[in-house]
Amino acid sequence: MQFEEFDFSSDTAAPRAAPVAEAASPLVRLQYLVDNTPAIIYCTVPSGDFKMTFVSNNALNVLGYRPEQMVADPNFWFDHIHPDDAPNIFSSLALVFSEGQRAYEYRFRISDGSYLWMHDTLRLIRDENGVPLEVIGSLTDITERKRMEEALQAKGVEQQALIGELRNAHEQLLQSEKMASIGQLAAGIAHEINNPVGFVNSNMGSLKNYVGTLLGVIERYEQAAAPHPALAAQLATMREQADLEFLKEDVTDLVRESMDGLKRVKDIVQALKDFSHVGETEWQVADLHHGLDSTLNIVSNEIKYKAKVEKQYGVLPPVTCLASQLNQVFMNLLVNAAHALRETGVITLRTGAADGWVWIEVGDNGCGIAPENLHRIFEPFFTTKPVGSGTGLGLSLSYGIVNRHGGRIEVASVVGKGTRFTVHLPVQPAQAAQATPATG
Repeated sequence: MQFEEFDFSSDTAAPRAAPVAEAASPLVRLQYLVDNTPAIIYCTVPSGDFKMTFVSNNALNVLGYRPEQMVADPNFWFDHIHPDDAPNIFSSLALVFSEGQRAYEYRFRISDGSYLWMHDTLRLIRDENGVPLEVIGSLTDITERKRMEEALQAKGVEQQALIGELRNAHEQLLQSEKMASIGQLAAGIAHEINNPVGFVNSNMGSLKNYVGTLLGVIERYEQAAAPHPALAAQLATMREQADLEFLKEDVTDLVRESMDGLKRVKDIVQALKDFSHVGETEWQVADLHHGLDSTLNIVSNEIKYKAKVEKQYGVLPPVTCLASQLNQVFMNLLVNAAHALRETGVITLRTGAADGWVWIEVGDNGCGIAPENLHRIFEPFFTTKPVGSGTGLGLSLSYGIVNRHGGRIEVASVVGKGTRFTVHLPVQPAQAAQATPATG
């Protein structure tokens, strides 16, 4: 066979039509196969510059370059590899001579200036003495495959993000169930405490009356003994030995303080019951001021040593809501406000209503929130508190509760001056109407 009978770098993309007499010749078939395979076949010199010596005609269809154009430029291959991909290829290209074959995936600049992803397999050809003769390469367009891989990767990232959101939702659900369990436990404890507190309070009232009666009897004894000097002297000695004056004053104070303490316990128990609203999973009409006050009693231990609470309550209409859930929102905001105070400070509660909406503002004069964190404070698990000091779920749960009520939470903060959270709620949420079963 005479190879020079065929022009492998002709001016046309397709092979020259062969004479009918040569239609069945092996060389014609080879030419046809090379020019019509999806891969671009090329040859280079077996040296460092890898100058192309042959390029199949299908390069024009794939890359937009004529084979003779590619062969004429000694740096054509190197110059058209994407700059970001070239270093990896250049650093390992010499391994073709030791390993005999290398494969790369890289971006190649085509005639319109864009890049195609190519799979390139290079194989070293040696003569019978092992001397390198040439390098034969096979370039295949894998752009579509790369796009599919990128799409799958993006889908995988999206799925991972979705899995993360589901995990966060699951954590929030667990936290919500945990809070509901705590609420039920608190209400159960409140109920159990309420019984002994009730009878102890009743007993203390009776004891107060008994003490008063006994002190009155002693006084009348002394009056009756006055006409009898010996008996009066004996009673005076007994009074002095018993320090009766101190006992009269102290027992009255003890009974009064005990009754004050019992009243505080009763208030706390009632606040627990009001806060938990056990069994109240239905929408109901509630007094939000009452909810705020009961929540203040619950968190008083977190607040009383650090903050002075200033109430600036407006006039609020009764609001249809899930009262126990809103109490949870109030608790989160109050506790966060207390934590924001450096040592001591002021927490301000303001309320108001207009145009079918109510608003509740919880403000503090604490450290404030950095601007870069403001857009993240409602994200699950995001917290600026030290490790172990917060779950990062409080504001996220609050956001979800307020959103369920058809409301919104607004936040304004200045670093070093303080923060204001304002909860806006509709008086009659649409969600409540949808949740109410129809009657008829």
